[in-house]
Amino acid sequence: MARLKVGLIFGGKSGEHEVSLTSAFYIYNALDKKKYDVKLIGIDKKGVWHTGSVKELWINPGQTEITRLNVKTREITAVNKNGKVYLVDLNNGKIITNIDIFFPITHGTFGEDGCLQGFLELLGSAYVGPGVLGSAVGMDKDVMKKLFRDAGLSIGKFYTLRTGEKNNLAPIIRDLKFPIFVKPANLGSSVGVSKAKNRNELMKAIKVAFQYDTKVVLEENLKGREIECSVLGNEKPIASMPGEIKLQSDFYSYDAKYISPDAATPVPRADLKPEIAKKVRETAIKVFKVLNCEGMGRVDFFLTPKKLYVNEINTLPGFTSVSMYPKMFAESGIPYPKLLDKLIQLGMGRKKRSDKLKRDFIA
Repeated sequence: MARLKVGLIFGGKSGEHEVSLTSAFYIYNALDKKKYDVKLIGIDKKGVWHTGSVKELWINPGQTEITRLNVKTREITAVNKNGKVYLVDLNNGKIITNIDIFFPITHGTFGEDGCLQGFLELLGSAYVGPGVLGSAVGMDKDVMKKLFRDAGLSIGKFYTLRTGEKNNLAPIIRDLKFPIFVKPANLGSSVGVSKAKNRNELMKAIKVAFQYDTKVVLEENLKGREIECSVLGNEKPIASMPGEIKLQSDFYSYDAKYISPDAATPVPRADLKPEIAKKVRETAIKVFKVLNCEGMGRVDFFLTPKKLYVNEINTLPGFTSVSMYPKMFAESGIPYPKLLDKLIQLGMGRKKRSDKLKRDFIA
């Protein structure tokens, strides 16, 4: 039986570019090469697609702080020809290979926010992870939180600032109270995130966040345990056992996630009462459905003594050696390679479902 040709897409025009390189490196090594013929597709910071071998594409693989994409590699694009999807060499126009399914692990803007997913839809290709809508609303913290609120989910107080608007911060400060978290609305991995403890720090934090996005979200500081839960599936998603992030740092920053091993301790199975663990899992699935997600997602919570608050979802969560999404499912009985198998099967299944829909209409 022929191996399935998987186009593993990573990198991209995002502040999470390096994290994506690391996630893809671990995914590549975990994919069963007897089942899959893996084609590597690295997107550089200008948006150019590259392909090559492991040794050609990755510089310092697996080390987020120093890893790089080699941009002196073959430049490519993807096209649909006669109903099949192919990778094409941009220099000579020759077809390199066909692709059965794409596996994007492009964290952040232009890769996790529906942009890449829209292109893959136009190609008519199968792909792993949520579709255009789920990806878009799952990335935008402003829209996401409004959908949570409308669905009756418990969330912390928040305000949204936009480029070009005049904002009166005084009532926001009175309502949220310091410390206040400041985040770019459309980014992940804690890139551009600050915890402001006074007005001067707040102004600096807003300036930093606006470097990454045209919308900035200000959130109240919820004092509670940081609980996470992984979700897997399409129409009938399942949730993993909840995990917990135990912090030794001020908050779960980019450095704490990927650089400094002592800043945070990821615990794949949180010490929770059974009824609390059940509520976390049920709420994670509800979040997944509210945002119209498919494939995968990691839902983050704050657990206070009185309430479980939903923080956000990550629709293309990390797959590095310290990432919680695969660790929580491994703890729940689905090891890393089997998890990748299931994600690919879900992507193929969604494509078959989509292909059955009518695309034309004659009255």
